[in-house]
Amino acid sequence: VDFHVVDVHLAETVTQEELLAELKKLNDDPKVHGILVQLPLPEHINEGTILKHIRVDKDADCFAAENVGNLCLKGGDPPLAVPCTPAGCVELLQRSRVDVSGKSVVILGRSNLVGMPMAQLLLSMDATVTICHSKSQDVAQHLRGADIVVAAIGQAQFVRGEWLKPGCVVIDVGINSVDDATKKSGYRLVGDVNYPEVLGVASLVTPVPGGVGPMTIAMLLKNVLNLARQSAGLPRVPLRREVPSVEPKPL
Repeated sequence: VDFHVVDVHLAETVTQEELLAELKKLNDDPKVHGILVQLPLPEHINEGTILKHIRVDKDADCFAAENVGNLCLKGGDPPLAVPCTPAGCVELLQRSRVDVSGKSVVILGRSNLVGMPMAQLLLSMDATVTICHSKSQDVAQHLRGADIVVAAIGQAQFVRGEWLKPGCVVIDVGINSVDDATKKSGYRLVGDVNYPEVLGVASLVTPVPGGVGPMTIAMLLKNVLNLARQSAGLPRVPLRREVPSVEPKPL
């Protein structure tokens, strides 16, 4: 895509002050349009403090409070960037011609990275959203009425096929490793849903790996593109578009 990328590699022993100094250099550099801090950070560094020091107009991951707030406000200014994984999920739904308006959506997980922003995006698209989390009772019962399921809880193969409404759409955000003696690595990657079971029930389901992951990267690039366009006074590439009334395509 012809983006110029600068990797700033720092030792794990870097101090918080040194990391903030590196961030300041990037914030002050007019040639830098997007900044991403790879998480998690070493234990001796305050993650919240670091993220607060990323300029909002260079916030490629949508961690800045202003961007998160604008994502949640109805009728306000749009965020300069959109959380990458939820944006990727929306892109998958749209490219698969899945109209979420009026549909019942259950999101498993309430993280700042996926669950909460996913709920806000789907609410803005007129979906009826339920969030289930570690304290939710009878998750299976919630799932049985869902037209769309977004699984992002980090529990390997948690969602069973028998819990789902026939014909529903399932987006599996989870990525977990499970032991597998047949693999050279000794493990294989699976999602938060039991893929073989769900495949026989859902009309559409994303695989793991190779489903949501590549879309997360694509949306990160889209965020950086929009931040660059914003800095140049150009219109941004919109997140959403109208969904034609045609049969859904496979995810």
